[in-house]
Amino acid sequence: MSDLTRDQITHLAQLAHVNLTEEELNRMSQEVSKILDSVAKVQEVDTEHVMPTSHPIALTNVYRDDVVGPVLSQQEALSGAPDAEAGRFKVPAILHAEDDR
Repeated sequence: MSDLTRDQITHLAQLAHVNLTEEELNRMSQEVSKILDSVAKVQEVDTEHVMPTSHPIALTNVYRDDVVGPVLSQQEALSGAPDAEAGRFKVPAILHAEDDR
């Protein structure tokens, strides 16, 4: 079993910004060790004659035809806007010139 020390688990928890209790540290030490053992077993599998794939099942994308449907007029689209100007939505500025701050 790939035993991890409590210090290693604590370090991993700190990297993940997760606070663990003493009980959780003990449990996580065992669980992470089991996960590492499982990964080690997978790495032992001979894959020399296995072709790399992005997905084990051959899939193709199915697209629908691009058909224009009903649309709102400009006036209808702007009717619910809190503010509009020159036929466009008017929103508060979020970027300012350096001297405007």
